[in-house]
Amino acid sequence: QVQLVESGGGLAQAGGSLRLSCAASGTISGMIGMGWYRQATGKQRELVAIITTGGATTYGDSVRGRFTISRDSAENTMYLQMNSLLPEDTAVYFCYLDKVLGSRTWGQGTQVTVSS
Repeated sequence: QVQLVESGGGLAQAGGSLRLSCAASGTISGMIGMGWYRQATGKQRELVAIITTGGATTYGDSVRGRFTISRDSAENTMYLQMNSLLPEDTAVYFCYLDKVLGSRTWGQGTQVTVSS
């Protein structure tokens, strides 16, 4: 069983930066990738970024060029560096971990609020 704990959310001003962390524990063997989604109030969940165990990354259109996903395999921790924040980045950010055979575990979510 995998557990994910997110941290680093909070309040930032437009143009500022925040760094989210997602720490994985438990049985993570068989992991194939991790990523972030976000959900703003009244909107559908939106892909933010993905990183595979091989280091390949994918970004959502709205964050490409501003956000950077990375992973420290030794610490079993994934990061999301968010720069040039916009008010529309305000959302609850969820990390997830994918394992072979389609298993996905979600974190509890962390709130990011960007003021204009």
